[in-house]
Amino acid sequence: MDIQATNFPARDDSDPDVAGLELQPDAGMQHCLQLLSDAGLRPTRQRLALGQLLFLRGHRHVTAESLFEEAMAANAYLSLATVYNTLNQFTEAGLLRRIAADGIKSFFDTDTSVHPHFYLEGEDVLVDVAEGLAFTRIPEALPGHEIARLDVIVHLRRKRA
Repeated sequence: MDIQATNFPARDDSDPDVAGLELQPDAGMQHCLQLLSDAGLRPTRQRLALGQLLFLRGHRHVTAESLFEEAMAANAYLSLATVYNTLNQFTEAGLLRRIAADGIKSFFDTDTSVHPHFYLEGEDVLVDVAEGLAFTRIPEALPGHEIARLDVIVHLRRKRA
């Protein structure tokens, strides 16, 4: 790896997907170290690099591929397999929530609270639904089971003219 997790180069602001991402070596590193420690994860170089990319920009939805591209743009030379493994470790530790929007691709949400999403078909984008969605009736669990969580994904597509 050609990067120290505490020293990311300046980003190219001409790229709208990564514009404005400036990782803060001291504050960002401390925040990531604390998150990993609280989750019981060892702070490896890969986890710290990906943790800074994930957790220093507020709540967001990423795929392994999009995070891999961000890591490459930040000169954090990691394999795609490492990104997948780290996302899965972060999910198992409770730092991320996995959302399978289309049955093929998984998104990872930095907001682990229970909340619904819109999936924009054809655009491959996951968006949080504004607060205020309420369910008047949730089915009862089968005998001997309990509801572990409720995932709501509303699939949207552009209207045809």
